[in-house]
Amino acid sequence: MNAIVISCGTELVTGQCVDTNSAWLSTRLTAVGVHVVGHVTVGDDAARLSAAIRRALDEAELVIITGGLGPTPDDLTREAIAEAIHEPLQENAEALSQIRGFFERWQRPMPESNRRQAMTPRGCEVIANSRGTAPGILYRKDHRRLYALPGVPAELKAMFDSALAPMLDELSGGSRIESARLPCFGISEARLGDVLADLMRPGRNPAVGTTASQAILSIRVLAHGSSQAEARRLLDNDVAEIRRRVGEPIFGEGEDTLEGVVGALLRARGETISVAESCTGGLLAKRLTDIPGSSDYFLQGYITYSNASKMDLLGVPQALLTEHGAVSEAVARAMAAGCRERAGTDYAIAITGIAGPTGGSPPSHPVGLVYIALAHSGGVEVVRHLLGEHLTRDEVRDRACKVALNMLRLQLVARSGGPP
Repeated sequence: MNAIVISCGTELVTGQCVDTNSAWLSTRLTAVGVHVVGHVTVGDDAARLSAAIRRALDEAELVIITGGLGPTPDDLTREAIAEAIHEPLQENAEALSQIRGFFERWQRPMPESNRRQAMTPRGCEVIANSRGTAPGILYRKDHRRLYALPGVPAELKAMFDSALAPMLDELSGGSRIESARLPCFGISEARLGDVLADLMRPGRNPAVGTTASQAILSIRVLAHGSSQAEARRLLDNDVAEIRRRVGEPIFGEGEDTLEGVVGALLRARGETISVAESCTGGLLAKRLTDIPGSSDYFLQGYITYSNASKMDLLGVPQALLTEHGAVSEAVARAMAAGCRERAGTDYAIAITGIAGPTGGSPPSHPVGLVYIALAHSGGVEVVRHLLGEHLTRDEVRDRACKVALNMLRLQLVARSGGPP
């Protein structure tokens, strides 16, 4: 079964509000084997919305409209459906009774404007709204169905569960879709595409694709099966093959984050971490302590933004700062070693760099130059990264933290002797 989701509201097309309903609906539909083939967003314009509904009914067996069922003049979904299916609007006694009942339960008089919410296209059914005043609308024709649901998320979700979910289970015939997300760091999108090219072939089941967001690449796998067991088998086979091919850049599954994975590894090993930050200004400490229970392994953070603080708090020799400058391999190494010693932790990470947008001196010290050091019982490792002069200050700081967390993750994995 193919589906199209139509979101109605001028506030959506102008960017004043973000359409979260479509994402939620698509997730629920996909989980039961429905193929969502399109999202359409239309402003409060009855003619445009009507045209979108006609196109959607031509292209999909299931059409879901969200929004535009309120009591105000700009709520035009009822009118648009009536025009699209060539039926007049008429007052629906069942809908009016539901609306009146809502106000009676709240012991309030019903405003006359709410009466227009009882208007439905002739031949359509009414869907009860347990959370608000706007009844939903169901239109059936042959094998096609159109559902109009309220735009208020709580009302939409309750109505979906009561009216659509049972129908979808019945029509899907037991078919299911299972999905997985494998987040990666430390590999380019182009390289990932080369490694997975045959698995990403159009029309293949499972469908494999990649997305990028803030330097994290996600491999997404979508498996269709005639049963949940078959879909899961297909999914598990592909996930295992992807993990074999990609290897250590895959750091987790689902909604895992680098800081969460690092925290779990530290906790499992009973080890501790401290950090010394210059250009990231405490962001790395924040990321590590965003994880509940991080007090098990995070002991200390030093924000040593000035040269004086690097000397006073971490014991960085003034001679190193004078000879090499604060943004250097030597100073990063000294920061990490001093941090680990003074905090008494198993590991220490130090970051020093040029976050910009000013302060760079190309070509030797451009904006985006960052040194990251990791101290542990075996010594101190230092990496030099040119993150890019094109990045904003926030992006440089964000990526520096991710590089540091991934550096620690790989060290912990290697010491644990397990797969990344």
